[in-house]
Amino acid sequence: MLNLTQKQLKPFDGLSDRLVEEINRIGIIREYPKRSMAMDSDDTLRHFYIILEGRLKVYQYNPKNNREQTLYLLGPHDMFDVITVLDGQRHEVMTEAIDSVKALELPIEKVREWLDTNPAFNRVFFPYLAKQMRHIEELATDLSLYDTSTRLMKLILKNLNFKDPLKHHLGLLHNLPHEEIASMIGTVRHVVNRHLQQLKREGILNIERKRLAVNDVKKLLQKAEDER
Repeated sequence: MLNLTQKQLKPFDGLSDRLVEEINRIGIIREYPKRSMAMDSDDTLRHFYIILEGRLKVYQYNPKNNREQTLYLLGPHDMFDVITVLDGQRHEVMTEAIDSVKALELPIEKVREWLDTNPAFNRVFFPYLAKQMRHIEELATDLSLYDTSTRLMKLILKNLNFKDPLKHHLGLLHNLPHEEIASMIGTVRHVVNRHLQQLKREGILNIERKRLAVNDVKKLLQKAEDER
């Protein structure tokens, strides 16, 4: 039996003690080493996951041209796979642990039961689903309408922690290899490198050993707006 607390189960604040106890009773902790394949389509037909530690890439890959497109970069408290929970269909995506990942695994039928019977679970699940849908819509729009430089700046701004402007943390982008950033905006590494170096020359970014920090948020916002 697990011993997860409400804090570890965020964003599911407000769950009853009874439901937390049930999660601890039926849940299993799965660990995926860095750079390993994580849960696959067969896994998500049977199980539902909440990321506890690390970052998980969810992506599509085309072996004909060796290109990939990241759909989601998931971190602690993210859920996977919300689509399969709702439609029960196989979701043909690939996953990779960017860091060492620890995830809570739950039976998918039990999660569907909670959706039918537990309002507190619903209050978290459906807004999260809406956020993921908006993300995919924004990704499709960016790939269709904006150049790679603008897509990169939008990605940086989206991940910037405005609650702590002095540190300018980049959330899930922290210490992320440039090829992974490229996969998130539908391009290749050398294009990302070129755009990052330009932002560095303009004094907007600081880049040290692939670690990014934003020096001038206002200037980055203005540049992204000007290039739209």
